Amino acid sequence: MTLSRVEGIIPALESAHAVAWAMRMAPQLDQNQTILVNLSGRGDKDADYVADKLGL
Repeated sequence: MTLSRVEGIIPALESAHAVAWAMRMAPQLDQNQTILVNLSGRGDKDADYVADKLGL
């Protein structure tokens, strides 16, 4: 949800898990390290499922 709010990108569920992992790991890394996350799918196909699970 953070990626969607901040960047306007709706990732597929698979990619969203990778983004969540990167967000959890980032504070543990040195500031000069980079995390690259490849977003490989569109999340619009998952929007109804996610909305249902989140009660939106």
